[in-house]
This record gives sequence, C-alpha cells and structure tokens, in this order.
Amino acid sequence: MEAEIPQLFQLEYKSNPDFASAWDAAKEEWEDRKRYTVKPLGFKDEYAIAILAYTINGPLHKVFNAAVREAGRSREYYLRNFKFKALHYFLTNALRVLDEQDTPKCHIVYRGIKGVRFKSVGQKPIRFGQFTSSSLNSENALQFGKDTIFTIETCYGVSVKNFSFFPEEEEVLIPPFEKFKVTNFSKDQDKNIIGLQSMEKSSNYNCEFAKEKQCKSLKCLFDSGKFNFVFIL
Repeated sequence: MEAEIPQLFQLEYKSNPDFASAWDAAKEEWEDRKRYTVKPLGFKDEYAIAILAYTINGPLHKVFNAAVREAGRSREYYLRNFKFKALHYFLTNALRVLDEQDTPKCHIVYRGIKGVRFKSVGQKPIRFGQFTSSSLNSENALQFGKDTIFTIETCYGVSVKNFSFFPEEEEVLIPPFEKFKVTNFSKDQDKNIIGLQSMEKSSNYNCEFAKEKQCKSLKCLFDSGKFNFVFIL
C-alpha cells in the first residue's frame, strides 16, 4: 500500500477541505518543532504531521473518526467511500513506530465524555472502533466531560505527547483495533463510571485497499471491525 500513498494523499488533500486545512496547519507547526523534537528511528515527518493534524482544534478528528467507524463496519464503504486512507495510513504507522519505543507497554488512562451516558451491556469484548483520545492525567480527561468517565488499561495505546498540538494534555491515543473487557460499571450521582482492561488486539485486520490492488503480501493496516459494541446510549 505504501506505493499508493502519495497519489492517495494528493487526491484526498484536494477533495477534503477539513483535511487540507488541518494538514497545512500541522505541517507549519511541525516545521517549527522538528528542530528540537527527538524522533524515533523510522518516524517520518508525515507521521508527526498526521498526529498534529489529528490533535489540532477543529473538525478533522470528528469527521475522520466518523468515517473510520463507518469504514470499519463495511468493506464496500472502506473501498469506495472512505476518504481518509492516507491519513489513516500515516496515523496508524505513527502509532506503530512510537509503540516500538514506548515503555511501559501498558498505561492506565482516562477519558471523559460530555452529553452521553454509556451503559455496559453483556460481557462481549468491545472496541471504540476509532482512534480514541485519552489522558494519563484524570483531571485533564475530565475537562472534556463528566457524564461518562472511562478508566482504561490500554496496551496498544501510545503516548503522543511529544507530537500533539497540546502536549500538556498528556494524550495517549488508542487505536481502533484494541479490544477491551468491561471490568467495572457504576453510577455516581449523574455520572456513569466504566472500567476497561485491554485484551488481545482484533484479528480481523484486513488490508482491503491492498487486496483490491492484489498486493496481498502487504502488512495489514485497517481493521474491518466485526466485533459487537457493548455500549449503548
């Protein structure tokens, strides 16, 4: 798939104003930062720009994650309608390279949600199905909402603090494919509190774009998402 990325990037950049605007701002930010930021071996400029674009204030992360969730449910949607293949590729590879350098491998992180009170249903494994922001600092996480509060043990989430637009948030980015089991569900007045513990990552890691191009030897980078969610509104 790597050979296809430059062409995909140009196509998606030109056709998606939210992507283009965030990418341009992130690229400018990275030009200022990269002189004093230590990069892991194999960490490309595009990976840093992708994280900056994702974490910038603006509509991109919401639009992108909505598309990731939809693409994860439908192979056809991913192949024909998913307009963020390049960003998904860069972001996934950024987390992969950072994960190789990350110690410890597992983190206890927090995520606060505003306006939605999730409920735990059954014992099936769950995934967020999108790139999910969390924080090593519970107070930082609660600034984003207190209606549902997650305490998460993630073993595939990666600290992106050094490449985030807001390093003070101590962000850990959880990939779409990580599976969790629910370890706790409780209510505290008007808050729902949910504990999650990492399981193995999803095995349904399908390189649908690569398959379409008949490049079946390529490493898979997209999870087709065949696991049921066990959170309902």
